[in-house]
Amino acid sequence: EVFSRKKKKMSSPRKFWVGGNWKLNGSRASLKELIAEINKGEIGDTEVVIAPPTIYVDFVRNELRKDIALGVQNAYKENDGAFTGETSVAMAKDSGVEWVILGHSERRHVFGESNQLVGEKVGHALKNKIKVIACVGEQLADREDNKTEVVLEDQLKAIAANTPEWSDVVVAYEPVWAIGTGKTASPQQAQDAHLFIRSWLKSNVSADVAAATRIVYGGSVKGSNCQELAKQPDVDGFLVGGASLKPEFLLVINART
Repeated sequence: EVFSRKKKKMSSPRKFWVGGNWKLNGSRASLKELIAEINKGEIGDTEVVIAPPTIYVDFVRNELRKDIALGVQNAYKENDGAFTGETSVAMAKDSGVEWVILGHSERRHVFGESNQLVGEKVGHALKNKIKVIACVGEQLADREDNKTEVVLEDQLKAIAANTPEWSDVVVAYEPVWAIGTGKTASPQQAQDAHLFIRSWLKSNVSADVAAATRIVYGGSVKGSNCQELAKQPDVDGFLVGGASLKPEFLLVINART
């Protein structure tokens, strides 16, 4: 109760944040068209980040308006070496990238990344001065077994163990059962999960970190549902997949205006 009151008072300084994760999508032609739409749009006071496929980072940086930051969708825990197919934080920064998405559910569940590896990658990225979008979230079986909080806690522990300072971290809650499925967590389900994450940060890191850290929602966010989700007191923005490849991404960016 006390935390809840305090949180509401302190929530306004958290700048609304929206990321577009283009995943493995697009061509130069289609992305050029999309970027032209985004460049014409209003983004207001929202902090916006776009993470294109790595091979298009230079192309997107050259085409995209400069008040939108660039991210990569993954990076390894070493800056160079015999790691075929990987991207390094150092190379990303050298290409004008300011953010990296780590621990996305597809990295965890398609490519088998463990909580420990995600934590190590977060630590390496922060040490190398790149901002981190640290993803957590449960699968459908976890939610049906009432294990959402257990899963989130295990994921958060591994991230927190490698995070000496939180000012360059955005936490993205992505219920895996709502990604690309068309299902979306209800605004109340999203708020409950976000409040659990904030409460966990308060108990296990600090009250200041809990109050200041932005917790964004990612799970089939689109123009039609973003405003209701954005009204929740602990939803500080979105990590957007499919809708970020369409002009409606601008509706999501402006969900709070």
